[in-house]
Amino acid sequence: MATTDSTQPPKAEPPGGDEKFVAAAADSESIDVALLGDDRRLERHALGLFGVLFIALAGAAPMSAMLGNVPYAVGFGNGTAAPGGFILGAIVLLLFSVGYVAMARLFTTAGGFYGFISHGLGRPLGMAAGWGGMAAYSLFEAGEWGIFAYYTRGTFSQFLHINLAWPVYAFAGLVLVGVLTYFDVKLSAKVLGVALVLEVLLLLVVDIFIIAKGGASGISFAPLNPVSSLVGAGIKVAAPGVGIFFALWSWVGFEATANYAEEAREPRKMVPRATYIAVIGLGVLYTLTAWAGVLGHGLADASTSAASDPGNFYFSIANRFVGSGAKDVMQWLIITSTFACAMAFHAAATRYFYAMGREGILPRWLGRTQKRWHSPYAGSFFQSGIAAVLVALFILLWYANAPTHDFADFQTMPFLELYGWFAILGTFLVLVVMTFSGIATVTYFGRTEHRHSEHWWKWLVAPLLGSIGLAYVVYLLWANLPTLGGDVVVVKAIPWVGTAWLVLGVVIALWYRARDPEKYEVLGRMVSKGL
Repeated sequence: MATTDSTQPPKAEPPGGDEKFVAAAADSESIDVALLGDDRRLERHALGLFGVLFIALAGAAPMSAMLGNVPYAVGFGNGTAAPGGFILGAIVLLLFSVGYVAMARLFTTAGGFYGFISHGLGRPLGMAAGWGGMAAYSLFEAGEWGIFAYYTRGTFSQFLHINLAWPVYAFAGLVLVGVLTYFDVKLSAKVLGVALVLEVLLLLVVDIFIIAKGGASGISFAPLNPVSSLVGAGIKVAAPGVGIFFALWSWVGFEATANYAEEAREPRKMVPRATYIAVIGLGVLYTLTAWAGVLGHGLADASTSAASDPGNFYFSIANRFVGSGAKDVMQWLIITSTFACAMAFHAAATRYFYAMGREGILPRWLGRTQKRWHSPYAGSFFQSGIAAVLVALFILLWYANAPTHDFADFQTMPFLELYGWFAILGTFLVLVVMTFSGIATVTYFGRTEHRHSEHWWKWLVAPLLGSIGLAYVVYLLWANLPTLGGDVVVVKAIPWVGTAWLVLGVVIALWYRARDPEKYEVLGRMVSKGL
């Protein structure tokens, strides 16, 4: 295997057709990224624990998750029992994380799920995972520009008397993220860190004030019962599956911790720590904030308030229990929260393009990094183009499809349709890939040669239970689509489109196996062995 030194850097050619990569693929289950030239490697040791954590938590976007998801869970899902649904969500994701970090300790790769599933379940399903992750995070970014533009338009109009159409804000934010992610990944971490700290602090202030003042009708611990979340409470027509789905949806983004392994210091320690902190920390914050939201409106009125005016569910209680200043600040921080979330999803999607580009599975230029910053700039610019096209196509779809007009007008469309429907499709893809990842952990460590390298709880019981829980949430999504998107054909097609996209990933891998076996051998197998 080639080595890297200052006088003879390795060639910057892609894996496919390069005999050293072919030989490495034949001799080992993984290929070292040290074989790549400097123009194809990310910046090492760029991120510490807080850097990885900020990026992952920004992807989950706590304020966006709470202001967007809790009202729907309370109003249309499991009612006042919604906080218990977040406890269930935390348990399922904690079980999943046990196996996830076991794989992360072994395989340090920017591809995340792509690499894990390739090693555990084989290259075809690994390609499906990379294909699905790439699409999911691209959809998340495009959808996030919808909710960002929706809130920015309203806040700018109210406070600054600037009245521009929402697409102006969407495309402006998209361009700004493209510029920021061109530079050192540490810059992105700092921007995301500031936004994250501010939004978490404000949520905690509102929570504490509501609880300290006894809510609207006293303190009740009944909403925290996870069992009640399975049947619903305080709601006329309960759809518990919807509430639990929205709870799991709130965490989406935390799983990107592994995608920054090649840029983290001591990734085999940092990635597991960041993952556990994200799951547990968000679980506590989400449960507390959902509980405070229910208490703030009172058990008798919470479901009605959430269903009738979900957009003001938290604004109204922030104004009532903390003051108008808190409400105003929340209106500004939801803008920074959604921007940070879009930026985090942009970075995650970029790393999938980069991982498959450097392997030669996607066009080779996508695997190039910037000479000074070692940022995956080619994949980043490409992702900006993908997000812009998705937003533009959705606007055209809205104009061309009458049922979308009935579901939302042009001003509310970016929140209810662009954000909501793209997020549903992206979440479907991520949950399926996460389920595969748990099974891949069981399969990989279940092999005789790996079985004793981890405790049976970490490689068998926890990931298996986590996968069962995630698969159930996928079922809940599929079964409750009318609640999430009405009778619109586009929404009904979401799980079928997602499934077809994953199958396409498998077909691509099988095509490579038949037509270009050298590239097939490299698929999902590139890791950084020196970290």
